[in-house]
Amino acid sequence: MQQWNVVVSTSGAYNLAKDLLQEFGSVHRTDFYNVLVLEVPDIHEFLGQLHQRVAAEPSLRDILGHVIPVTTTFLFQTPEEFETKARETVISWLPQLANNSFHVRMHRRGFRGRLSSHHEERFLDEFLLQQLEEAGTPGQIIFEDPDAIIAVETVAQRAGLSLWTREDLQRYSLLKLD
Repeated sequence: MQQWNVVVSTSGAYNLAKDLLQEFGSVHRTDFYNVLVLEVPDIHEFLGQLHQRVAAEPSLRDILGHVIPVTTTFLFQTPEEFETKARETVISWLPQLANNSFHVRMHRRGFRGRLSSHHEERFLDEFLLQQLEEAGTPGQIIFEDPDAIIAVETVAQRAGLSLWTREDLQRYSLLKLD
């Protein structure tokens, strides 16, 4: 299993997307249709450079579906292990979520029938709401223009998570989390 910190869903131009992304880091095919994974040294620098490249060649936007960098990755073998490791990751984001609106968005590739995106989104939303309430800094689940979105990406048995603020989403127009 390859190391990665970016998941890219292409819009049908798989080889063009792969060629484009090789400029930024190590690109790998996956077992999933039109899905590439990429390892870059710095995700914010990557997003900035990719944004500049797409601004210079707007047609490149058409070959990229979702571009989701993550800040933490882990391997898991069971849904229970996924939930334990995901909780350990998201709890570190409580300070950024305190008194703010947010939601979790998951894109699952693999583990069909064993891991439900909807269930895991709700599980992490409820876990974070409980932790924030206990800390005296309640949060709120909002889907329209939240203060933050937590992205959860799985490719087979590797998961990646990241937290993106409203400002990040405005700055990096290629981020398509919902």
